[in-house]
Amino acid sequence: MGSSTHPPIFDGHNDVLLKLFRAGRTSVEDSFVNGGDSAITLPSAKAGGFGGGFFAVFIPSPMDLDDKFEEMTKDAYDLPVPDPIAWEDAFPVVMSQAAILFELEEQGALTVCRTTAELRKCLSAGKIAAVFHIEGAEAIDPDLDTLDVLYQAGLRSLGPVWSRPTIFGHGVPFRYPSTPDTGPGLTDHGLRLVTRCNDLGIMVDLSHLNEAGFWDVARHSSKPLVATHSNAHAICPHSRNLTDKQLAAIAESGGMVGLNFAVAFLRADGKMLPDVPIEQMIRHLDHLIETMGEDCVGFGSDYDGAVVPEPLTSCAGLPKLRATMRQHGYDDALMTKLCQGNWLRVLENTWGA
Repeated sequence: MGSSTHPPIFDGHNDVLLKLFRAGRTSVEDSFVNGGDSAITLPSAKAGGFGGGFFAVFIPSPMDLDDKFEEMTKDAYDLPVPDPIAWEDAFPVVMSQAAILFELEEQGALTVCRTTAELRKCLSAGKIAAVFHIEGAEAIDPDLDTLDVLYQAGLRSLGPVWSRPTIFGHGVPFRYPSTPDTGPGLTDHGLRLVTRCNDLGIMVDLSHLNEAGFWDVARHSSKPLVATHSNAHAICPHSRNLTDKQLAAIAESGGMVGLNFAVAFLRADGKMLPDVPIEQMIRHLDHLIETMGEDCVGFGSDYDGAVVPEPLTSCAGLPKLRATMRQHGYDDALMTKLCQGNWLRVLENTWGA
């Protein structure tokens, strides 16, 4: 049996950069390196065996989050899709949040990894391994020049959309109950974006993309299909979750899904309420494993960007998740796959190194 913090969990999605950005970047060291109120900090990562993951850069839409979360506690809801964000507004935000990521690296808090060899080295050494990811491609121009430059800076994963339209495609609204089939597919710009990401070795993240866009990526991408932080629609019929048909296509491509800890996508009633037992997460894991196989499932917590189950409000609580998984009967080999091995496999097949 492994220890409470092993195997280290490599995670498909967090929003700690957004949290630090909103705090004004005045105390990055205090807020992350020395501990703070973020779900992920250096001390909580060490305590919980958080090995690293995808550190998302995200351009927030102006909205009242309290109103949004209140609406999502109702029996049914359909939040309006936020307005598009112009490139000239998005680009400075991406630069600022990316600078925070590299500042954390300068502080010795993490290592920005560009290859799976670097990821494996960090996980073995107990250092946080960070993948530079952008959630929503508003900062990418139609000619994709920005994409090429960001790749050179370390970008290795990109979501064409968040839940608002871009020049590349359309995201799903926060709607319950709903299928993910909520609008048109990728634009011509979006198809070129997928091809260029394939050529460069940038993973295309299907989370937040609507179903028509999902199938466009499936038809045009030469790489494994990946949803970094999504759950099973069969258990929670939310627009953000993936149908069994989508899950089967991901598995057929050799891709994977990272289980999202956001409670509205875990609960059968779709409500943004945190009284969710870890056993409900296991229900999703079991369904994902049954539908796709044990090589195609991992974690994508959405820490610092979502309401998560009460036992797991910080990554220091991850030993509780591991303990529940082991009690459920997951053996050491499966634990290693779910906690990090499947991510390493998919990224190696996507990045080529």
